[in-house]
Amino acid sequence: MSRKKKYIVQLTDEQREYLNSLISKGTNSARKIKRANILLLSEQQKTAKEVSQILNTNIQSVYNTRKRFVLSGLDKALNEDPRPGAPSKLDAKGEASKGEAYAIATACSDTPDCSDTPEGRVCWTMQMIADKLVELEYVDSISDKTVRLRLKKKR
Repeated sequence: MSRKKKYIVQLTDEQREYLNSLISKGTNSARKIKRANILLLSEQQKTAKEVSQILNTNIQSVYNTRKRFVLSGLDKALNEDPRPGAPSKLDAKGEASKGEAYAIATACSDTPDCSDTPEGRVCWTMQMIADKLVELEYVDSISDKTVRLRLKKKR
C-alpha cells in the first residue's frame, strides 16, 4: 500500500538553477546545502525514505523541508527561523546597558580592599562584579558566568 505524497516539490527553472549553484559553491552552511539537495532529489520523484538514505539524514527532515517549500516558498525551506532565547541580563542595547557599562568599568578599576584576605585582591573576580551589580540594583540577579561572557564579548 503506497501513501500519496502530501507535499509535492515542483521547482521552476530559476529555482533549480539557484539550488544547483548553491550546492556547487559550497560556501553556505551544511544544513542549507542539505536542504537544497532534499528539494532537488524530491523533485525527481524520489520517496522521502530514498532521499533520507541518499543524503544520510533523518526522514523527518525531508518531510519538514518539503512542507516548508510547498507552504512558504524556497527561502523558508532553505533557511532556519531565528531561535528564541532568554534576553541577556546585561544587554548593550537595553535598559541594562548601564549595568554592562558599570561591569566593564568595575573590571578595569582598582580592586577593593578585602578583609578576608591579608594582602587583598589583585583583580576583580566575576562573582565580585556580579555581586556589585546586584547590590547597586542594576539587575535583580546575575551569575558570574553571565558577567564573564559579556565582558569577553567586549574585548
